[in-house]
Amino acid sequence: MQRGQAPFPTQRLLEQPQGKEGGLAPALILCSPLLVNLSQPTEADRLAMRERPPGRPIMHQNWGKLLFMHWRIDAKLLRPLIPAQLEIDTFDGSAWIGVVPFTMWGIRASFLPAIPGTSAFHELNVRTYVHHRGVPSVWFLSLDAANRLAVCGARTFYHLPYFNAQMSLTQTGNTISYSSVRKDRRGEPAELQAIWTIGETLPAALPDSLDFFLTERYCLDTENNGKLYRARIHHQPWPLRKAELNSLDSTMIESHGLTILDGDPLLHYCEELSVEIFWLKEI
Repeated sequence: MQRGQAPFPTQRLLEQPQGKEGGLAPALILCSPLLVNLSQPTEADRLAMRERPPGRPIMHQNWGKLLFMHWRIDAKLLRPLIPAQLEIDTFDGSAWIGVVPFTMWGIRASFLPAIPGTSAFHELNVRTYVHHRGVPSVWFLSLDAANRLAVCGARTFYHLPYFNAQMSLTQTGNTISYSSVRKDRRGEPAELQAIWTIGETLPAALPDSLDFFLTERYCLDTENNGKLYRARIHHQPWPLRKAELNSLDSTMIESHGLTILDGDPLLHYCEELSVEIFWLKEI
């Protein structure tokens, strides 16, 4: 992570006191890279990310039994955890943090058949949302998975903070019980025990809605040795459903040094989604 990065030259100019003639030319200020970087992605920017990238994906996956749990959070608390080049994405002035338990299956490289022992496992991630040069993206604070080979591969080739975990998922009717306990010394101790009930189908998320902002994300950003990378993801819009949280005992957010969040999370559920993962590229 890059912290305390020196301000842009234009930022230093903007901080200088104005002279009798009003200081810097307005055109210089309006063209400042600092101001451009701080601008939020437009609705058109967000919709454009739904288009399938050119070329062949590296991997196919199915995600399902997935629960989005989101809380509002002060962007200042997230700032030390995210590279300085990335801006924190906000909705109506609020940053959000998510905890997302789910299961995966049908996992295979696009040029290979499924490999036994690696094609299905559970995963749990802690995430927030960022943007860079008008592109909205996901920033993962941590990802726990019940597959050692997948953890090793994602750390090596995608520079993602994956950790090994012991995980289980059971379903009775419309009620899902999910458990995850981290078993990896590279990360802080973290666990989650959650039970939720699947609800009715939600209408398609509109581009200006909070539902869209939190779920319709089509790339992930990551960092390695001071360089930023991005991987595109393609799938159909999320077929969201309501959910009711019966119980939750979690230290996933607290494992990142963040304070316990007050209030109930905002919930969205998805039964199944087919996903294409594309190659990681430097940005």
